[in-house]
Amino acid sequence: MYSSKENVNILTALLVAHGIRHAVVCPGSRNSAIVHNLNECPHIQCYPVTDERSAGFYALGMTQATGEPVVVCVTSGTALLNLYPAVAEAYYQHRPLVVVSADRPAQWIDQLDGQTLPQPDALGRFVGKAVSLPEPHDAESRWYCNRLVNEALIIRHAPVHINVPISEPLFEYSVPALPDERKIELLPADMPGTTLSHVLRMFMQSKRPMLITGQPMNPNLDEAVSLVQDDDRYVPDFVLYIGDSIVSKRVKHFLRKAKETWAVNWTGEVNDTFQNLTHVIQGDGEVLADQIRFMLEGQPHPFVQLWDELLSKVRQHRDNYRPAYSQMSAVKYLEGSNSQLSTLNSQLPSFHYANSTSIRLANIYANHYCYCNRGVNGIEGSLSTAAGFSCVTEERVICVIGDLSFFYDQNALWNQNLRGNLRILLLNNGKGGIFNMLRGLEQSPARDQYIAASHQTSAEGICLQNHITYLKAENQEQMQQGIDTLITTESPRPVLLEVFTDAAEDERIFRDYYATLLATS
Repeated sequence: MYSSKENVNILTALLVAHGIRHAVVCPGSRNSAIVHNLNECPHIQCYPVTDERSAGFYALGMTQATGEPVVVCVTSGTALLNLYPAVAEAYYQHRPLVVVSADRPAQWIDQLDGQTLPQPDALGRFVGKAVSLPEPHDAESRWYCNRLVNEALIIRHAPVHINVPISEPLFEYSVPALPDERKIELLPADMPGTTLSHVLRMFMQSKRPMLITGQPMNPNLDEAVSLVQDDDRYVPDFVLYIGDSIVSKRVKHFLRKAKETWAVNWTGEVNDTFQNLTHVIQGDGEVLADQIRFMLEGQPHPFVQLWDELLSKVRQHRDNYRPAYSQMSAVKYLEGSNSQLSTLNSQLPSFHYANSTSIRLANIYANHYCYCNRGVNGIEGSLSTAAGFSCVTEERVICVIGDLSFFYDQNALWNQNLRGNLRILLLNNGKGGIFNMLRGLEQSPARDQYIAASHQTSAEGICLQNHITYLKAENQEQMQQGIDTLITTESPRPVLLEVFTDAAEDERIFRDYYATLLATS
């Protein structure tokens, strides 16, 4: 029988799944549940060592002899700190030492309780990964616990630290078997050609494969998912995920229904966005994507064709929908002016979209690469990023930005390096319009003034003091004329077009776009 502690059982199951066969265990009560499980598990051989300082080096010697990861398990408090010399040595030898420390619940740290000290990150820079496991209480915290253990155990070039808070009671052993845990595998950058062939074969042989890219975006995927989110025919069984973050929350929730995901990225990081990641390929996702597109040209896949038909339907609605004067109509007109833009020079300008409403409108209308600070989705530096980009290129740079993002980052224009290749489309509806789209928030009387930061500010004075050419629009005709001027006129200094709209009308049109899309399905 195994421990009743779920995080300990998840850890034990994944130690086995990742092929760990040896564990050096030190005495203690807080780590007794872990030691019990390791001893109970037929796949792991335990070696008791009382002195933690010595135990760390015992485990190091075992990694040298086997070339495999070895666990060293200690109790809470200073027991962990006694491993520091061995961990530092393992770090410089690039040995996969797996430090497993039991810990007290976080609420008891620094409360004069016995054997407590801050253990997460206690081994500092001498580990390749340090995680502290939750004590799961629901499906999401259980997924988080599984993911953290996988993130640590796929690292084989350095020691790792897995900290395990365990609350009382400590000595219950009532679970008959270890859970069947999802294992995430890392395929390194120098993967043999057979791995690439295997992935391609898996994609083509799957009944419902999907290639999904983060930033840059998947145009109109959000609208497509809104049509089929309850239709299992469209749920993929194999997802190949390349690129970075995905803007649409609806898309992310939908793809969590998929059976499994393989991610491709340069760093080999575990980005388990869809909560069903099983493999990480460290390499160039675009190379793999190009191979898949090439194969699909010669061998069309029924599931891919099903989605192509759906996306074609969405694009038709997008093209036919005529939004009234609004932020949506401004972005639609800008993106529809690409023919004018391409005549300015040999290539399309670089488009930078700020966060929140701006990038969501780009998701609908942009059919080209878009830059956007979606790493952590902050609004604070969107204009500065576009301005910095414009300083080191001769091509035209177009920044589409909302009012809160713009006024927050207005000092981006207080810069002597700016030139006329920077063009700014400022969408000003007097507040953070994205907050109008959050259902339930309208019930709060604090929404407009305190949460959405409503205001009556114009960019005209900012442009004047920074020698920026200023244009403004307050209706459809002025907006279209302004965009034409913005993208075609020559200027030695940046040009800004401020499009004033009504936040309630922006919300109505955005919702109407989706409502009419659903009505056509």
